[in-house]
Amino acid sequence: MIDVLIGRVKNIREKTITIMVAGVGFSVAVARPSDFVVDQDVQVYTHLHWNAEHGFSLLGFATELERSVFLMIIDCPKIGPSIGLSILSSVSAGEFLKLIHAQNTKGLSALQGIGPKKAEQLIVALKHKVSKLLSSGILSGDEQASCIEWHEVSEVLTSLNYSKPEISQAMLYLSAKYAQQDVALDVLIRSALAFLSARTV
Repeated sequence: MIDVLIGRVKNIREKTITIMVAGVGFSVAVARPSDFVVDQDVQVYTHLHWNAEHGFSLLGFATELERSVFLMIIDCPKIGPSIGLSILSSVSAGEFLKLIHAQNTKGLSALQGIGPKKAEQLIVALKHKVSKLLSSGILSGDEQASCIEWHEVSEVLTSLNYSKPEISQAMLYLSAKYAQQDVALDVLIRSALAFLSARTV
């Protein structure tokens, strides 16, 4: 099993890069080939995938988190590696986790290769796995803090006896309002409570 490749980028193509390791060139499919530079030294976390029609293919990821999220995605029924890489070409692994945790169907549907049905499928299949990933220690400090904040908002709302549908709506609201922003936990909580209070008036 090839877990990590450490070498130099030899070629960059539309969907793959070639990494030279000890005189051997490995063709690796990656989410964003444009992130790499020829003659750049790289460390890539890998996944070896088998397909009955095309045989083996080697996929590469910049971080362990990105690989873990990819494996979660392709574990969903009828979602293969091409869609997994397409998702990660559109959004970072951390942002994808936020979308799942917020059950943001609209945000997921906007990703390349994902429509409303697949978005709902991903949420159902992955929402419980996201919490486990948060406690695994695989996230970096910034990623961990960001995702935990969103998880804690949900926990606070649960402790205040809001229903699951209400919490889901609040998380959708926060995800839309603060997309791609680094927002403090207290701001997220106040905003969620204000949203829920306005709905009950």
